[in-house]
Amino acid sequence: MLVSEIFYSLQGEGTLAGVPSVFVRASGCNLRCAWCDTPYASWAPEGVARTVADIITEVQRHPAGHVVLTGGEPMIARDIHMLAAELRQLGRHITIETAATVPPAGIACDLASLSPKLLNSAPDAALHPAWRRRHEAARWQPDVVRAWLDHGPWQLKFVVAQPADVDELETMLARLDRDLPRDQVLLMPEGVTRQALRARAAWLGELCKARGYRYAPRLQIELFGHRRGT
Repeated sequence: MLVSEIFYSLQGEGTLAGVPSVFVRASGCNLRCAWCDTPYASWAPEGVARTVADIITEVQRHPAGHVVLTGGEPMIARDIHMLAAELRQLGRHITIETAATVPPAGIACDLASLSPKLLNSAPDAALHPAWRRRHEAARWQPDVVRAWLDHGPWQLKFVVAQPADVDELETMLARLDRDLPRDQVLLMPEGVTRQALRARAAWLGELCKARGYRYAPRLQIELFGHRRGT
């Protein structure tokens, strides 16, 4: 599979924020989010072809019980099911960070970190007309999200840029026809700088308080800034 990077850091987002983890970032994505913070794994995929054995050897170099399979979109990566199965055999806790556009199909997973994309993710129609059409057709797949919810432990994570986004995501959640605990629905401010995140934190935090969702900071930005390998 094409791997953009493997690194050891702290999980920066979600319910496991702060947990030391090895990140395996697959290169390649079926979406083109306008605010993507890893364009080297999505917009212009780059990386090195690695075998599952190579990846496992690299993972075992680090003293972590948690492994995060991320991207790009890890669920379109070749051999992702084999990699997850090998990690399960090693007793690692597996988080899969996915936009939930590809069904789980039995993949080994201890926490599905599902991040369906809102309208704010769409690429510029004038600059990328073909990708705009593909992105809009693929970004929200309720049946696939339901398959992940039924597959095992999960969290739903939405990137929020403006208050109206919360109304949109609530409409999406209603379509899932599931009893979803609101503290498993995480709202994360859009931004790749401390200043941008803090600017949105005040009103987003208040929205979370009012509606019962969990506010999700981006710990990696606060600790390391916006850079690779973190």
